[in-house]
Amino acid sequence: MRVVIDTNILISALISPGGLSDLLYQLWRAKKFDIVTSEWQLAEFRRVSRNPGVKDYFKPYTAGRLVGLLRKNAIVLDELPEVDYSPDKDDNPILATAFEGDVQYLITGDKNDLLELERVNGIPIVTVRQFISQFVQLDN
Repeated sequence: MRVVIDTNILISALISPGGLSDLLYQLWRAKKFDIVTSEWQLAEFRRVSRNPGVKDYFKPYTAGRLVGLLRKNAIVLDELPEVDYSPDKDDNPILATAFEGDVQYLITGDKNDLLELERVNGIPIVTVRQFISQFVQLDN
């Protein structure tokens, strides 16, 4: 199974060890599914992880280590198609990553825009909690 994990969930995994986002990250590390990401998202992650309101919650090397693990173990797309589905134009590259990566789920915490879409091009857009509860059912 292939998934896109939105940047806000990756940041949350760093901020809240032991939380649901971290559990999702640990499931990926255990090779329970594949993450599809993009050069665009890795750059966004680096930028967001350096924001003053965010960077105080974790050591800088943990963000760098996560980017390194994604580069090594995820499917990283170089080029993305242009898409225009979200009211927030910054979400469109995440949607493009999902389309181009032929994923089964896009996992996000973006309640205002992405989750409102629910499904785009047949790809369910779900919260971490929804994915994990579905994943546990699928895994049985």
